[in-house]
Amino acid sequence: MVALGIGAFIVALILVIVIHEAAHFAVARAFGIKVTEFFVGFGPKLWSRMRGETEVGVKAIPAGGYVKIAGMNPYETVAPEDLPRTFGAKPIWQRSLVILAGPATHFVLAFVCFALWLGVVGQPIAKGVVISAVNPTLRGVESPAAAAGLRSGDEVVAVDGLTDPSADELVAYTTAHTGEPVTFTIRRDGETFRAVMVPAPSQVGGEVIGRIGVGIRPRAVVRDTQGAVESVTGAVDLVGDNLVGTVRGVVRIFGPEGIGRLATLVFTDEPRRVEDPASVVGIGRVAGSLASDDRFGDLLLLFGVVNVFVGLLNLLPLPPFDGGHLAVLAIEKIRGRPVDMRKVIPVSAAVAAFFIIFTVAVVYVDLVKPPNV
Repeated sequence: MVALGIGAFIVALILVIVIHEAAHFAVARAFGIKVTEFFVGFGPKLWSRMRGETEVGVKAIPAGGYVKIAGMNPYETVAPEDLPRTFGAKPIWQRSLVILAGPATHFVLAFVCFALWLGVVGQPIAKGVVISAVNPTLRGVESPAAAAGLRSGDEVVAVDGLTDPSADELVAYTTAHTGEPVTFTIRRDGETFRAVMVPAPSQVGGEVIGRIGVGIRPRAVVRDTQGAVESVTGAVDLVGDNLVGTVRGVVRIFGPEGIGRLATLVFTDEPRRVEDPASVVGIGRVAGSLASDDRFGDLLLLFGVVNVFVGLLNLLPLPPFDGGHLAVLAIEKIRGRPVDMRKVIPVSAAVAAFFIIFTVAVVYVDLVKPPNV
């Protein structure tokens, strides 16, 4: 099952690359721009075939893909008859759409994944509460739960008039009734009984809540599927939420604090945290874990999150990312004359070198300090 999940993740990544590059290709061709190559992967050529004037194929290193658009390489020699069909010969708005087409596919794919997850798989909803542990004391005295004779495995059927509360509802209710008698209906071994307890104030995570001295867990987790309209609106919300979260994550990960944190993980025995970045290796492990737990449907959620991240990363205003090309076009529009792309190449090389080193470091951390899945 683990191998199947990892395999599905790899196939999905390759498909995402193909769709991204196909979008660049399709929009370029729609505007009459010549495309000479369309490859998945880098390095030595494994297979290729001519499709019209475009060589389509696969290369040995499946770390991405590319389309070669006439005129984008400043050192490329273009035949005189092809000059009107080069990238630079087209209006800025057409060139911008060619560049935007690739990143846009990631947000569309994320939306589709989220909508399918909500409509077909469903969000996991925790139902009911089971007592997992009873604390003998609370704030130095016998806990209300221990005094009432509660045991691990007891089910909370109701709290006063609140029937079958969730964990959050139970905590909210006891907090709202701190210091007041609360009647709990408990099921044990198929029989029910009532226990009156007074929640005591207790500080947890900087907040004061009402506690009776028990640990709790969900009784069951069910899937709540949405209708067509709710799936669409929910998917839009998920794209937006993940976009906001990804922006914050990118700022944190690639900022001074994030770089320092990665260096600490690489060169010391510092344990890994949940919020630390993961590479394809780490995310592949997550996919394998989901499959091993028979949660194949949740791979859709994972793919959606990954697509939002990749789409945003592609829009960073740094060459050689698509966002870097858009930044160059913006500068050209403001200046009123083309940018000498030969001067951009050293910047592209520096950015590429940084991200290669960063990626290698994260892969290393994934291998020696696997993320908790």
